[in-house]
Amino acid sequence: MWIREVFKRNKFTYYFIKKVRKFQFVQLPYYISRSKFNIKKILRVMNIKYKTPYEKLKMLKNIHTGERCFIVATGPSLTIEDLEKLKNEITISMNSICLAFNETSWRPTYYGIQDERVYSKLREQIEQLEVECKFISDTILNKERINLSKCDYIFPLDMLHHNYNPSKLTTKFSKDPYKAIYSGFTVTYSLIQMAVYMGFKEIYLLGADCNYSSDMKHHFKEHGIVDSSFLLAGERMVSSYKVAKEYADRHHIKIYNATRGGMLEVFERVDLDKVLSVNIKNSSSLTAG
Repeated sequence: MWIREVFKRNKFTYYFIKKVRKFQFVQLPYYISRSKFNIKKILRVMNIKYKTPYEKLKMLKNIHTGERCFIVATGPSLTIEDLEKLKNEITISMNSICLAFNETSWRPTYYGIQDERVYSKLREQIEQLEVECKFISDTILNKERINLSKCDYIFPLDMLHHNYNPSKLTTKFSKDPYKAIYSGFTVTYSLIQMAVYMGFKEIYLLGADCNYSSDMKHHFKEHGIVDSSFLLAGERMVSSYKVAKEYADRHHIKIYNATRGGMLEVFERVDLDKVLSVNIKNSSSLTAG
């Protein structure tokens, strides 16, 4: 400890050492990881590197052209009753949603996860999921031994600077998950990119509360994993959702917020019950005709 005190007395020396340590433990690992990711992406896109775990993603391009979907996040505002109402809709859900399956016969059409800790905690439930596709980030694949099934689709998650310097609230929006899906501080953002790639023109967010309350009730179904920086989570997610909205507006894609409450005001709010009732009326009129 006395050595640190000596250095602290010399402000120039102490400043220099802090900068060196920051480069060693923060900046250098970031630049190395970025270089590796970009090199692999270039080789993949130029078809130089074959047999990557991402090839299956190509089959999903525009398979839902012009359709609508509901991205079901796991904020505390979500209810079992809402899940029941979505049985006839195309849905994409995530993370701990599988903990609700003993309370509802609803199942998502697609499922996504990118947090290694959550995957490790819920691995058994995730492996038993019966969905059309499970979207799993390569960050999980790199840390967990996964026996990939035919419904597992691995996507390349570009963490940008978020795992080294999460204070910089910048991201990108990918139009091609085969190249990369960009981190937006939430798997919901990743799944919006996936939904756009699949051709959906109307995307409804549900359970996207976009804030972690101080009472620690952060999820629809708690899974025991707590984000230590939860007080900043809302600001981070909002910054990413703004990027998603800009992309959607430029490409004539509608993203709506059907969440009951919450803090997300980036997207136009709609009432879930009204959205679903309009669809029922349209279906009835077509049947009658």
